[in-house]
Amino acid sequence: MTAAPTVRARVSTRWIALFALAWLGIWMAQLTPFQLSLPSQINDRLGIGDTVSDDNWRHSVTTFGVVSGISAVFALVAFPLTGSLSDRTTGRFGRRRPWILGGVVVFAVALVVLGTRTGLVGITIWWCVAITGFSAASAALTALIGDRVPVTQRGVVSSWVSAPQAIGVILGIGLIAALGLSTGSGYLVIAGLLVVCVVPFVATVDDPPHTARRHGRLTAAAVVGELWISPRAHPDFGWTLGGRVLVNLGNALGTSLLLYYLQFGLRVSDANADLLLLTGIYMVFVITAAIGSGLASDRLGRRKPFVLAAGALQGVAALVIAVAASVPTTMVAAALLGAGFGSFLGVDQALATQVLPDPEHTGKDLGIMNIAMAVPQALGPLLGAATVAVTGGFTALFTVSALLGIAGGLSVLRVRSVR
Repeated sequence: MTAAPTVRARVSTRWIALFALAWLGIWMAQLTPFQLSLPSQINDRLGIGDTVSDDNWRHSVTTFGVVSGISAVFALVAFPLTGSLSDRTTGRFGRRRPWILGGVVVFAVALVVLGTRTGLVGITIWWCVAITGFSAASAALTALIGDRVPVTQRGVVSSWVSAPQAIGVILGIGLIAALGLSTGSGYLVIAGLLVVCVVPFVATVDDPPHTARRHGRLTAAAVVGELWISPRAHPDFGWTLGGRVLVNLGNALGTSLLLYYLQFGLRVSDANADLLLLTGIYMVFVITAAIGSGLASDRLGRRKPFVLAAGALQGVAALVIAVAASVPTTMVAAALLGAGFGSFLGVDQALATQVLPDPEHTGKDLGIMNIAMAVPQALGPLLGAATVAVTGGFTALFTVSALLGIAGGLSVLRVRSVR
């Protein structure tokens, strides 16, 4: 049975605003390299320009997929491990604050060093370090929702975890494009903005020291044991986790290779400009849908209909591109995908906090949930590259993306404890 939620005081508008600002910095620092800087860095290393042979650009896609796939292993470990460690932290600076700040420092330093790397080994190592810092900070930030936010506000607060994704990536890409930043300068600016955005929340958040010591000794066996949550004993947690994996993987397949799709699928003349335009459309719909679905789900006391609709919208978006490949149809798909993914993210985090098995393990349990967000995103380029390589084009990629999105939305129907 899922533990009954503790009654908590409502968080203030200021708390939500600073929380959203922190996530803006986190997502800007993670998604701008993922969408633009890292693929471009790999292209430069391989000596690949905008107009290349099919063999060369597939090599670039595959290399990007491998780098991202390796980083997924680090996220797979870092999310639940740092979440579990934050659950056990009893120092005077609080449970979550040290892990947010420490993760951000690691993340920022890794990005700065990454900008100086030219070899594939160095790029891979420092991107993995960056993802580890991202995972630690994200796990602790997410755990604060369970710690501090009442159920009646979790839709709104969760929407401000997701909406900054779109804002962050458009700001990051826009800054790099507008200022004409080099790879190294771009990483440096993004790392600086990460720190600036997160520090105000860390400095003011109410995160009192946690004195409970019921977790036992931290051993390798204990950590591994805690990472397993039986889907038979906790089916709602299992179905929510599975649906999150499917939806996020579908979204990753539909978005992570977008730059390559523009360059080598549609062969547009200015892929960076079109990427910025499509990201802008996506951003508007993600923000609108995330905030709207979060507010509506709180007022109605329902989560499942929004997740179901989100999966359907993502499926339709990917099918639009698969059936009719062009820049205009990709713009329509970006709008549909943004609406679908925004609706999902605005509600899914709130749903996740309501199916946790044990309130004393919020950080660890949400860390496991966050694996289903970060790992599919990291594996998306690798699986997408394999799909493109096997099929010789992007049609199958977007078809698979559609099927995964629809399946993820349907899985929420099996959740019983939340409406």
